[in-house]
Amino acid sequence: MSRSTSYVVIHETEYPHCGVPVALAQHLLHLLPRELPWQTREAGRIVVEPALARLVDGQDAFGNPVAWLSLDTPHDGLLVRAESQVTVIGRTLPKAAASPAWESVRERFRYRAEPISAEALDAQRYLYASPRAPRDARLAAFAARAFKPGVPLLAGAQALMELIFKTFTFDAEATEVGTSVHEVLEKKRGVCQDFAHLMIAALRSIGLPARYMSGYLLTDPPPGKPRLVGADASHAWVAVWCPENSWIEYDPTNGIQPDLRHVTLGWGRDFQDVSPLRGVILGGLAQAPEVRVTVMPEAEWRARQSADVRGAA
Repeated sequence: MSRSTSYVVIHETEYPHCGVPVALAQHLLHLLPRELPWQTREAGRIVVEPALARLVDGQDAFGNPVAWLSLDTPHDGLLVRAESQVTVIGRTLPKAAASPAWESVRERFRYRAEPISAEALDAQRYLYASPRAPRDARLAAFAARAFKPGVPLLAGAQALMELIFKTFTFDAEATEVGTSVHEVLEKKRGVCQDFAHLMIAALRSIGLPARYMSGYLLTDPPPGKPRLVGADASHAWVAVWCPENSWIEYDPTNGIQPDLRHVTLGWGRDFQDVSPLRGVILGGLAQAPEVRVTVMPEAEWRARQSADVRGAA
C-alpha cells in the first residue's frame, strides 16, 4: 500500500444574487492547506468573482496560511473558489501505552517559576478556555470516564475519542453553528465540529492542551456509484499535545486517528480561529451562502478531466 496520496480539493462558497447590490465585503479566508512534514501543497490558488476583489496573502497567529479579501465595489453575488493540489504522507503513530501518565503531563503546566521549552510554551495556548471550548467541572467529569488514574496520556485520548464515537450520533439537524458543547453533551448528537469541540473542552478541563484541527476528509461514494463533485464538506478533528511525541491527532466523529485520508487546512483554539470563510457584508439582502466541497484523488480527478475533454470533442 502506498504511504502517500495526492488529492485535488475544490472549496466553493457562493453568496447568491439577490438583486440588491452589496456595497462592501471583507473576509478572512482559511482555504489553502498548510505545509506540514506529512503534507505538501503542490499547487493552490483562490479565485474570486467578481474579479474586482483584492486578495492579500499572509499567515495568522497560529502560522496558518490565510488570505484577506476586500471588495469595495458594489456587486450582486460573490463566489470564492479555492483550488488546491496536496500530497499527504503516511505517519507512524506512537504506541499509546508508552506515553507518560496523563497526570504527569498535566503537572507540566502547573505554574512554576522556571523556564519551559518553546514547544511547551506554544502548547499552553491550547490549554485555556476559548469561545467554543469552555473548561468546567462537568466537562472534566466527562473526560474522567476515559482518563482513569495513571492511564497513559495517549491511551486516555484514544479512549475519549472512542467514547464520543460510540455513544454520540452524527446528526446534521441536531445542532447549529452556535450550539454549546454542554448541549451536545446532553443531546449526544451533533456533527464533526461539535464532537471536536466537546473532546477539546473535556481535555482542557482536566489540564491537557488540545487544539482544533480544520480540514477535509476523503469519503467513499456508495458501492457502484460515482464520486459526486461538490458533495463533500469541511471536516474537524482534534490534536493532543504529548511531551515525547508533539501533537497527536484524533477524529472522534469517525473513531480513527488521521492518516492518508485527512487533509489539513490549519489549526487553532476552536472553530472561530480557522473558519474557512468569515467576515462582514454591508448592504444587500441577508442570504445564506452555498458551500460546495470536492475532495478527490488526483488520478481520479485527472481521469475525469480527460473524459470531459474527450466528451466535448
